[in-house]
Amino acid sequence: MNAEQARLAEARDRQAPWRSWGPYLSERQWGTVREDYSPDGNAWAYFTHDQARSRAYRWGEDGIGGVCDDRQRLCLALALWNGKDPILKERMFGLANAEGNHGEDCKEYYFYLDATPTHSYLKFLYKYPHEAYPYDDIVQTNARRGRLEPEYELLDTGVFGHGYWDVLVEYAKESPDELLVRIGVTNRGDRPAKLHLLPTLWFRNTWSWSQPEPRPVLRRAQLPSPGISAVAASHHELGEWRLYCADNPPLLFTENETNWKRCFGVGNASPFVKDGINDYVVHGRHEAVNPAQVGTKASAHYLLEVGPGRTRVVRLRLSRASAAGAEAFGPGFEKTFAARRSEADEFYESITPPSVGPDASSVTRQALAGMLWSKQFYYYDISRWLRDRLPEGAPPGLPRAPRNTEWSHMVNADILSMPDKWEYPWYAAWDLAFHCIPLAAVDPDFAKQQILLMLKEHYLHPSGQIPAYEWNFGDVNPPVHAWAALYVYHIDRQGRGGVGDMAFLKSVFQKLLLNFTWWVNRKDRSGRNVFEGGFLGLDNIGVFDRSAPLPTGGHLEQADGTAWMAFYSQSMLEIALELSRDDPVYEDYVLKFTGHFLAIASAMDHMGTGGGEKMWDEEDGFFYDVLRTPDGQATRLKVRSMVGLLSLCATTVIPPESLERIPEALDRVRWFLDRNPHLTARIASPRTPGVAGRRLLALLNEDKLRRVLSVLLDENEFLSPHGIRSLSRLHADEPYAYVHDGQVFRVEYAPAESTSGTFGGNSNWRGPVWMPVNVLLIRALLKLYAFYGDDFKVECPTGSGNQMTLFQVAGEIGNRLISIFTRDADGRRPVYGGNEVFQSDPHWRDHLLFYEYFHGDNGAGIGASHQTGWTGLVASLVQLFGALTPDDVLNGQAVPAFYRRSDAPAVAVAPPAAPAWDQSLIVPGSAAR
Repeated sequence: MNAEQARLAEARDRQAPWRSWGPYLSERQWGTVREDYSPDGNAWAYFTHDQARSRAYRWGEDGIGGVCDDRQRLCLALALWNGKDPILKERMFGLANAEGNHGEDCKEYYFYLDATPTHSYLKFLYKYPHEAYPYDDIVQTNARRGRLEPEYELLDTGVFGHGYWDVLVEYAKESPDELLVRIGVTNRGDRPAKLHLLPTLWFRNTWSWSQPEPRPVLRRAQLPSPGISAVAASHHELGEWRLYCADNPPLLFTENETNWKRCFGVGNASPFVKDGINDYVVHGRHEAVNPAQVGTKASAHYLLEVGPGRTRVVRLRLSRASAAGAEAFGPGFEKTFAARRSEADEFYESITPPSVGPDASSVTRQALAGMLWSKQFYYYDISRWLRDRLPEGAPPGLPRAPRNTEWSHMVNADILSMPDKWEYPWYAAWDLAFHCIPLAAVDPDFAKQQILLMLKEHYLHPSGQIPAYEWNFGDVNPPVHAWAALYVYHIDRQGRGGVGDMAFLKSVFQKLLLNFTWWVNRKDRSGRNVFEGGFLGLDNIGVFDRSAPLPTGGHLEQADGTAWMAFYSQSMLEIALELSRDDPVYEDYVLKFTGHFLAIASAMDHMGTGGGEKMWDEEDGFFYDVLRTPDGQATRLKVRSMVGLLSLCATTVIPPESLERIPEALDRVRWFLDRNPHLTARIASPRTPGVAGRRLLALLNEDKLRRVLSVLLDENEFLSPHGIRSLSRLHADEPYAYVHDGQVFRVEYAPAESTSGTFGGNSNWRGPVWMPVNVLLIRALLKLYAFYGDDFKVECPTGSGNQMTLFQVAGEIGNRLISIFTRDADGRRPVYGGNEVFQSDPHWRDHLLFYEYFHGDNGAGIGASHQTGWTGLVASLVQLFGALTPDDVLNGQAVPAFYRRSDAPAVAVAPPAAPAWDQSLIVPGSAAR
């Protein structure tokens, strides 16, 4: 067991609270739904970036490269001033949704370079210009640009050409309650420069709201050592803490209280307010900080002058008051950092297959670091939020809350895996399910906890609906949680030497039964197993905004909604089979979910909910949405998109041993099939055995599968150099158009940023590559390979004459996705497109950003620049194809053997044999294409 695995075991067994402190602080809280008390729900306008330095938050906090405790009571982060900015740099800046020509966008450069799952070691890099940050230029230039123009980025302003600071922040835990902080400031300019560096400690304001709490306090601590400054922190729950600051910097104190005068034009109760330190440093207002050196927000003020290419280091220690202050920065300080760096190397080496090269290893490590850094404390008590908006005794006629009024049971006060620390301090349920796949490789206990959290009574609606996302919890996300739970279970089981966590799986299954029933009762309009659900996460992919009333009237029968439910049924069936190992009660669910799947599969292809068009188009060999209008007309909306490809994802394979354990239930399934032969007439027959006697449940029979794969693997349609596009490139030359009452609704291929204003204009499924659905397609291909084996081959790419097994096809797509981030033969990373700074500058080119989605033709990063969330799945692809062999799949191995943790019970596991083609999945440019 390596050191980090030992810490994980101690945390799991409640021997030591290694996760009690972590990077749980957002990069942005302004402009969020929880802070929005406006009558119209315009969160962006209600609480702006300009107000953020002066206005106390209600529900959370933000900071640069910061950490906090797991209830976000005490926070530590950086503030910076280059001597020219109009304000302290205390938080990330970006455009509100209405300001960007492609929606909201962060306009900063920062990188999550390393992290361990217990946060025993963290590394973060922020790039800060020497010259004044061009706030006005960014806002005004983006406002002038249209949707067909690229976004105006910080590098485009030229501000970095005058030099900048690399601010490298490292955290190392000496113990669960001892955080060592090392801040290295490097001058990347050609002349000496000065930087004000202000490590800042503050309490989240919990004492000013409707249910006040005891007020905590920060004060200057008296120490015996003359070379150290210290802040004493006292909190009624946390107890006594100290922030020790080497080199005896001056300490500045104020209150984390709203500057009412600046924000709202009314008087302040105290002269010491949230922006007091800003006013002291930037404007020289000495009266803005408390001379008594007491408050709820405090900064150590370092004024550093650094020569060109040189580095200055600032050291801090945050610990319980029992620590000896005089020894805070002794020889043990640097030894602890050296140990934690080495232990982080050892940990990542243990979860990276030996066949993976150094560049792909770095991609994996930074992807996982970004995911671990993006864990945030999320606090939102909706009933309190609603009461605060409309308190008891309020005058009549005040508007109700614009959202989430039906979710008053929700109380979220947890550490959640977020898609992004800037675009979100809010979660999206289906994003989180995908996060758990790569997280399970580093911290399966946390991954399991995240899945269970979404199903707790204070999250799950009493109706059984899983909350979608903060902007509208009542919207519908794809039902992927059963699949994610099963995948995490198998990774955890492998790590435990083959011993599965049945208690976890049972708990998940029972709650998902409620959610499955909600889907069946609420989203099957006619009770005929054809499902809707609105946009279902694919925001901008259809002819219409599928979450709004249709301009035609009527309703959509959704190929994706129905395929998602087929996939959900399969995942629940697999869980029931696994649970029936120990408890025959779950055998009843085998027939239940087999029946659900077969009914849905038949409806997609055969029944529909009325006359006219069905979802399957025999001529095209593809599934489409069907529009049914009030006049009884049915129209197949022939858009070649991910909506139709999701039929491939609804694929699973049942091993014979799972069925042999339940002979009575199997007899009931056979009886059901005999009674309902029409249900399997046009799909893959579950009666037909495949490799090793396996049975296949799939929407596509062999003929349909070949037809869909020929489209999927066509480089003129879906197969891009860097994965599967979300919309066929066919629509570049042949846009789809639907005409209603003289209005034309068009869908065109858009490989990069959105050209539509739908969903704010910052989300685009009309061409780019999205990692999560690509991973589901790869999963399906591996399942199909387990059934069909080596005898089933297809052209890949279509028309090339190159025949591949489905295992090789899965590897080819995986390789193309991985190649987004790895260097090609010319040393360039497709993710950075034509950005020469990121491609060539040695101080930029190896620091990775994990974007929301990727250009459908060249792989360049598009959308949110730090959305490591589900894009972190690239780490799982590197790990998977670095160890998985065709024999593994054909022998029924659920996950590669390398996932076995060294703290698991000892069992004999042979190392995987790396096939000759294996490196082609890792080394750029060597794939068979």
